Amino acid sequence: MCGLTAFLGLNGVVRDESTTVSSHRLACQINDSLDLVKHRGPDARGQWISPDTRVGFGHVRLSIIDLSPAGNQPFHSKDDTIQAVVNGELYDHERIRSELANEYEFVSKSDCEIVIALYHRYGLSFVSHLRGEFALVLWDAKHNRFIAARDRYGIKSLYYTIIGGRLHVATEMKSFLPFGWVPEWDIANLKGVGWMYGANMYFKGVHRIEPGQMLVSDNFQPFELQTYWDLEYPDKRLVYAGTEAEAVARVRELLLDSVRLRLRADVGVGVFLSGGLDSSAVAGMTAHLMKQGTRLGNETTGDTSRLSCFTVQFEKESGIDESVDFHAVLLDEETIASRLEDTIWYTETPLPDVDGMGRLAVAEAAHNAGKRVVLTGEGSDEHFAGYSDLMWSYLSEPDHAWPASLLAVNGSREEMEATVNQRMAQAVAKVTAKSGTTHSLSHTSIFTALACFREKTINDMEQKWHSLNSSQYQWTKSMLANGILRYIGDNIDMVFQVETRPPFLDHHLTEYVNTIPPSLKIRYDPERKIFREKHVLREAMRPFITEEVSNRVKQPYLGPTKYKENGPVYHTLKRLLTETNVQNLGFVDWSKVQHTFTRAFCDDDPNAFRSILFVAQLVVLAQRFGVKPASAI
Repeated sequence: MCGLTAFLGLNGVVRDESTTVSSHRLACQINDSLDLVKHRGPDARGQWISPDTRVGFGHVRLSIIDLSPAGNQPFHSKDDTIQAVVNGELYDHERIRSELANEYEFVSKSDCEIVIALYHRYGLSFVSHLRGEFALVLWDAKHNRFIAARDRYGIKSLYYTIIGGRLHVATEMKSFLPFGWVPEWDIANLKGVGWMYGANMYFKGVHRIEPGQMLVSDNFQPFELQTYWDLEYPDKRLVYAGTEAEAVARVRELLLDSVRLRLRADVGVGVFLSGGLDSSAVAGMTAHLMKQGTRLGNETTGDTSRLSCFTVQFEKESGIDESVDFHAVLLDEETIASRLEDTIWYTETPLPDVDGMGRLAVAEAAHNAGKRVVLTGEGSDEHFAGYSDLMWSYLSEPDHAWPASLLAVNGSREEMEATVNQRMAQAVAKVTAKSGTTHSLSHTSIFTALACFREKTINDMEQKWHSLNSSQYQWTKSMLANGILRYIGDNIDMVFQVETRPPFLDHHLTEYVNTIPPSLKIRYDPERKIFREKHVLREAMRPFITEEVSNRVKQPYLGPTKYKENGPVYHTLKRLLTETNVQNLGFVDWSKVQHTFTRAFCDDDPNAFRSILFVAQLVVLAQRFGVKPASAI
């Protein structure tokens, strides 16, 4: 819902003349930093700098809850010793406000103001009491304590780096530029795709605060990173104590509660819809709750005809059509080409597909329809085992948590393996035909991911968790947090001031779903000889979706990869991929780019198209961030 920037002067860090600037200069730098993310917060702008100029905050606001100036940030405690800036939505804030009203004097009705009140009550553990998607920075002058924290899934972005002896934290990396940051490529991390799996970005010295982490610096000393929440799964040797019916009922209950909380807003609310199970379930639950009297944002009626759904529709000749009978946004080739450069600039995430351009277009449609909040379906596949790649993990070992599954596994192992092989071959063929990739975690990337995990997590994967749970963990911590939620999530939606809320990413739901046996997530039917991914979710959502949607096999959301020569996409990539631009990267072979470009457009090679799109995205980043050629650094 907002954008933030902050800095802290550190002791014991080599300083240069840039750290001795005046408060006026710092104020101008903060303002320039906010200018680069002003699209995130058109409604208000604020900043605060400590009297000794060692701490500074800046914030741009998109008003969602409490539209009055009282909700503008930074927030201050009554005695002015605690300052905070928050980006995101904090749910169930009315209850917390009521519980803390006797000990903290609230000045607004904003959900985000509870951050200071909770810190006042609980100290560092305050972050565990937050429910929602958020990134925040807090300064406690009494204890000289600086805190930066990010939500449990990484729905909101938060980066940090050190510039001239100061620690800088910001919603987007581009906000570091006005403070004198000179970006340099981290070639090894870029080529090894380490930035997709860990904290280090593809720019040297720039890191992300990871999901469920908080950064803490006391007395201006070098900071420490602490994990306040992480995904957990049960011991695979323990039998699940509940029944399938109980699991279905509890998933339904928790999801309805998650959706209900996310319908709360003082602005218009809609739904992004693809026609698949996840987004259809969110739309169905929203309609159900409206009929039960739950308000849809600022709507005063329970009329479900007021529920607006938005979806992307590709050109028919592309062979891909995600449209349903709602607000369909046509994403033709000219639109894709015209949005390509802005998509990489705003997301700061070089993923070589056109999905981000589609999300940008549908966000604009929601904005034009007056919706500032939109519910989405991200996170369902990671929680309920919806990816076809996860079939291998499920089959790799018996599921002792659900004894009924052992009969099927032990009695018809060869039959199940044949079914898996067939399903995987079909899935790979479909996806490869569309994009040339399965978006799977390759063996190389798995090792890269493991190197970024805590020792406890690795031990749990090896000794405690079922293989399916281990794979779900890897997906959630890598592709979801660092790819999906950036490229087709908050960073792109906020370009048009649309705050997206994913009900599947609610830690109350996660902590229960993670206890459900793998065999209730992926159900094998020996009579029909099929696997049914997301089984427990499908059963839980039956009251809210059609039979067709309930039984639909998951189709990956991937845009087209074949474009005609001399068309809009061709000309955009041709303009970006000049010899000068490619050589200015400093680490890409120009002759290979030429050859790959020809294969992409003359041979309709999807892998080649993705390769040149990736290089073009790096060119855009280099130009807009002002990155020096790697060879010249």
